[in-house]
Amino acid sequence: MAMALRLYLLLIVFVSSAIVSFSLYEDQVGLMDWHQRYIGKVKHAVFHTQKTGRKRVIVSTEENVVASLDLRHGEIFWRHVLGTKDAIDGVDIALGKYVITLSSEGSMLRAWNLPDGQMVWETSLHSAQHSKSLLSVPVNLKFDKDYSILVFGGGYLHAVSPIDGELLWKKDFTAEGFEVQRVLQPLESSIVYVLGFLHSSEAIVYQIDSKSGEVVAEKSKAFPGRFSGEISAVSNDKVVVLDSTRSILVTISFVDGEISFQKTLISSLVEDSGEAEILSPLLSNMLAVKVNKRTIFVRVGDQGKLEMVDSLSDETAMSDSLPVADDQVAFASVHHEGSKIHLTVKLVDDLDTVLLRESIQMDQHRGRVDRVFINNYIKTDRSNGFRALIVMEDHSLLLLQQGAIVWSREEGLASVTDVTTAELPVEKDGVSVAKVEHTLVDWLKGHILKLKGSLLLASPEDVVAIQEMRMKSSGRSKLTRDHNGFRKLFIALTRAGKLFALHTGDGRIVWSTLLNSPACARPSGISLYQWQVPHHHAMDENPSVLVVGRCGSDSSSPGVLSFVDVYTGKEISSSDIGHSVVQVMPLPLFTDSTEQRLHLIADTDGHVHLYPKTPEALGIFQREFQNVYWYNVEGDDGIIRGHGMKSSCAGETADEYCFTTRELWTVVFPSESEKIISTLTRKPNEVVHTQAKVSTDQDVLYKYVSRNLLFVATVSPKGAGEIGSVTPEESALVVYLIDTVTGRILHRLSHQGCQGPVHAVFSENWVVYHYFNLRAHKYEVTVVEIYDQSRAENKNVWKLVLGKHNLTAPISSYSRPEMFTKSQSYFFPQSVKTIAVTSTAKGITSKQLLIGTIGDQILALDKRFVDPRRTLNPSQAEKEEGIIPLTDSLPIIPQSYITHSLKVEGLRGIVTAPAKLESTTHVFAYGVDLFYTRLAPSKTYDSLTDDFSYALLLITIVALVAAIYITWALSEKKELSEKWR
Repeated sequence: MAMALRLYLLLIVFVSSAIVSFSLYEDQVGLMDWHQRYIGKVKHAVFHTQKTGRKRVIVSTEENVVASLDLRHGEIFWRHVLGTKDAIDGVDIALGKYVITLSSEGSMLRAWNLPDGQMVWETSLHSAQHSKSLLSVPVNLKFDKDYSILVFGGGYLHAVSPIDGELLWKKDFTAEGFEVQRVLQPLESSIVYVLGFLHSSEAIVYQIDSKSGEVVAEKSKAFPGRFSGEISAVSNDKVVVLDSTRSILVTISFVDGEISFQKTLISSLVEDSGEAEILSPLLSNMLAVKVNKRTIFVRVGDQGKLEMVDSLSDETAMSDSLPVADDQVAFASVHHEGSKIHLTVKLVDDLDTVLLRESIQMDQHRGRVDRVFINNYIKTDRSNGFRALIVMEDHSLLLLQQGAIVWSREEGLASVTDVTTAELPVEKDGVSVAKVEHTLVDWLKGHILKLKGSLLLASPEDVVAIQEMRMKSSGRSKLTRDHNGFRKLFIALTRAGKLFALHTGDGRIVWSTLLNSPACARPSGISLYQWQVPHHHAMDENPSVLVVGRCGSDSSSPGVLSFVDVYTGKEISSSDIGHSVVQVMPLPLFTDSTEQRLHLIADTDGHVHLYPKTPEALGIFQREFQNVYWYNVEGDDGIIRGHGMKSSCAGETADEYCFTTRELWTVVFPSESEKIISTLTRKPNEVVHTQAKVSTDQDVLYKYVSRNLLFVATVSPKGAGEIGSVTPEESALVVYLIDTVTGRILHRLSHQGCQGPVHAVFSENWVVYHYFNLRAHKYEVTVVEIYDQSRAENKNVWKLVLGKHNLTAPISSYSRPEMFTKSQSYFFPQSVKTIAVTSTAKGITSKQLLIGTIGDQILALDKRFVDPRRTLNPSQAEKEEGIIPLTDSLPIIPQSYITHSLKVEGLRGIVTAPAKLESTTHVFAYGVDLFYTRLAPSKTYDSLTDDFSYALLLITIVALVAAIYITWALSEKKELSEKWR
């Protein structure tokens, strides 16, 4: 018996130790999260394809990224994301080993090491006024260090050493009315030509010594008309300018400093000419001009005479000219037709000589070609080969070579503007489990491998097999729903007007659609809404999303609606709605029989329009006509207005789905003391588990939960600038909580000596916001919780337990609320870009704040740290409730970064969505990069982990049963032997 007991205890110790050692593995990294790196829409590209070293292309983008891409696979060798206000103006290569970038409107020049991207030097240049930013790296400087980099910006011309970034000299061109247009330096010449216009009516050319910066000569000549500012440099001593009427091209020659003009009417070059536009490609002795939706090529003769030599469709993109063998210069033209891309490379001097003509099949619709950059190489047969880097309308980047797409990058995902979620389709009935799941033998083999890993007996090959097995068996990449709600689609809308469906399992693109508008080529101001979300009784309908945009940048421009199927990505319909779009108001509580959600769209005339335009939707809306309210914020004027429905527009228009509104209230903030910098409301679909909160003294606090609360933050006008631009006495931050039905200000809180920017999150009955304290020179976080005092008679917890309360009593916004607030402020050691909060299916799980830091990482902070009830010495009851002792600052725990060591470069937003499991929430962050993970703020209390070893559990059960049986047998044997004594 004693031996059996020892055996039993030994087995228990062994099993328990095995389970503990199974808690964490290195190969689990990446099972629940993914990270994707992007660079954005490319605007400059320089190839580096020398025989030594890897072949690469240096690019700069509209997301202020400079990067080095592998020409073979399109992978990122290195990249640097500059600040949001540090836009890149130019990029080039110097001395064959430095990448030179000019940014911040010509005031910041940097050199990066070409192989690894390390910064070599940085030079800040003097800037006195807004002007063009021009970067000139002489051709000789590609390999000869005796030449300097020329930079014009802020009204000054600078010469900078390429070795260490030392400023050699600078020249002042800040004279009133003078605008520098071009800086040119002929090959192997020590003279720099600076061409500019004085009051757009006089051309001035300065000749400057490139070594000393001294002005050698200055010539000027008045022009009878005015210049438009569009200019193309066709050679080292000639430029072509468009006049202010956009009907005359003027050739300006400045040979040896002598200026001469030669006018050419565009009507003499092409018939039926209208307003012209000079295009950006730089061509040798030729320029491209857009006229009447056509692109014409105009050759510049020796005497400045212009001659049209060819014309193309305006959908054609052209590259800069490129020197090729035998002193010839070529350029490329690319256009998109149907599902093919047509690439043509011609000689500039002889357009009839075609060096390359290819047609490449596209895998999907990417829109028109936006930009093209070419590079040449020598083939094995000593002939010229060409590769083309093209930027499409959807911001995607493609490399074309030898008639094929070598690689492509979906760079549109670097400019996500809006995100929503969608469910995957239900797995169809009749599918055999054996076809989609592992066989029993594979299942057993897998768990045996897991067991070996648990006991630290797995070989390196077994570890790799375990990782592959987990990736496959988890089913995370299947395109059907799972019972835990872990598999979803994130629908992302980009600035280019393209929709992407991203799978939460591995981040792959399930489908993508470039929206087509019948009214305009590229809608602006677009936003994304859930349109149709079918439930179980309408599963024959696919869910869909609504995309709203404008045909123009002005708010009065006509609106465009597009409806897209979530499962297939097909655009169901797209239409011009015939009125402007000022504000879109989803009505999530109102749906028709097909689960289409009702939406109201407000226009500039003060009308609102109901969608979908169906009799059923109209009937539903009319029943709730008097209960629909909305508001709008006029931030520049410091006004918030509340509106209600009035009547139909029947007297003004025949549209029965149009309604007039009436202004109910107005809140005006005094412009001399307050400026609106932030507004925020709760998520309309947020789930609140309970309104009651039991305090430490067994009283019940009732949360003031209202969908009509608006958080508003204002700051003194002087404090609306950069942090530190004002003294504490000159700035004050004031926050308001306003009821949007009545316009009543429910709470006001002032922070003297503080300023924005303000980043806030609103959930349930509390709001947390982040700002800067000028007096303390620190960032602060303040929490405000709102409680309903009208239910004071229900403060006893037993009434709540026994159901003797009035929680179901109707509440009206027009009844004066009896409420009180609790607030507390804490120092926070970092600047913040955005704040979000976790959301779960039933709202039971504890909340976590997701704070996007200035370092482009995401910190998960337990809501208990910003509890306004924290005290220095909490009582025993408060400790039992989980209230943390009060400290003056919030902690940053390194293990709380959900991004681990990764960065979401250019972080702009964080989106959360609940899973079906109450413990789990989805988190999606977007910026230049994308990041996704699953969080369990209160741990996974309602499920087993994915790597739980069922085999080990089975072995444990069998061992315990065997031990019990052995113990029983030994006990019986002992009793029998004792009876025979």
